Amino acid sequence: MRTEIGSGVAEQTEQTAAPEPDAPARASACRDVTFDGAKFTHCMADPAKHRIVTDLGPDGDAPYRSLPNLAGGRPSDAALVAFAVNGGMYDGEGKPIGYYVEGGDRLKELNRNEGPGNFHMMPNGVFFGTNGKWQVRASDDFYSNVGDRPQFGTQSGPMLVVGGKLHPEISDDGPSKAIRNGVGVDTQGRAHFVISNQAVSFGKLARYFRDELKTPNALFLDGNVSALWDPAKERLDNGALLGPLIVVEEKQ
Repeated sequence: MRTEIGSGVAEQTEQTAAPEPDAPARASACRDVTFDGAKFTHCMADPAKHRIVTDLGPDGDAPYRSLPNLAGGRPSDAALVAFAVNGGMYDGEGKPIGYYVEGGDRLKELNRNEGPGNFHMMPNGVFFGTNGKWQVRASDDFYSNVGDRPQFGTQSGPMLVVGGKLHPEISDDGPSKAIRNGVGVDTQGRAHFVISNQAVSFGKLARYFRDELKTPNALFLDGNVSALWDPAKERLDNGALLGPLIVVEEKQ
């Protein structure tokens, strides 16, 4: 379910003040695009304008489980939200099954285990960052080369694009179709979040990151449950229960 959330000389000595103009509408960081016949929404986070945080739920409480709960649970003095999306895979309680860092605190260690499902379709990967430097790395690459704990991080899988190439098990346009979303970081350091507005294959989503956005690496965030909150366009998706959330805030 989607909710689209003259001048002149005065002739009198006493004048009534002009009404305050309406506040300008907020510009959305998201745009609708079409790629290879499919409709997507593409949202971009710019480190010069935005900060990225992960948010599982209120401190000490259960996970939010939805974007409307996130929207209603943010404190009044919180930074303005540019947009937010679901941010990785999770268990039945909504808790992450892979690496997860929120506010510099690691709540879940890197998961390099084998298993079923999309998460274990190796390589999977981690989206993470500190002080406006955001990255997507395959999990083994992250394990071997990232020593410092980031301010935020979330693990999901599979990788969509690895080193400029499609994941080795992803074809250009396979038969499995679903509403899907992912994230990639371009060579200028901007993070691109893409959600399909219709059921698409892994390959079509991956090729959009590779061919249109030119992101060397891109990570699948989830399918079927994929959701977006875009306050500027009053879009607030609500459907299946979610787990970790990625929030892009406007710098003040």
